[in-house]
Amino acid sequence: MRALIQRVTEGGVSSDRGENRIGPGLVILLGVAAADTRNDLDYLVEKVTRLRIFNDDGGKMNKSLLDIGGEALVISQFTLYADTHKGRRPGFTDAAPPEIAAPLYEAFADAVQEAGVNVKRGWFGANMQVDIQNDGPVTILLESPAKEAT
Repeated sequence: MRALIQRVTEGGVSSDRGENRIGPGLVILLGVAAADTRNDLDYLVEKVTRLRIFNDDGGKMNKSLLDIGGEALVISQFTLYADTHKGRRPGFTDAAPPEIAAPLYEAFADAVQEAGVNVKRGWFGANMQVDIQNDGPVTILLESPAKEAT
């Protein structure tokens, strides 16, 4: 599981299904791999909610999303698993199929909400326009720990 997180002053997502907006917090682009499990989800929820990437009063990155009472906008992003090693067209065989990815995406957003963050979402599988007012800019790629070789 991969989460590209961006610290934002505000963010939004719109599609033919509606519009959702947040104030200060994180825009989280979430990619799910076919082998991902609840353990991967739990690891990333802990990271995104507690990673100290917001400034304290002294201007140092010393506060988490929970510390600042920030919001999160969670958007499914299978293209985080693009394989561009060969050719000019990315392959997406590492991305989970919708029947695996959609429930994990929804469970991730629910778990961030349960951790105490106000969460807004995009729409799984929809064509969306994303508005990101990146603050800093601060953009960090988080990935669940590598799977053990069997």
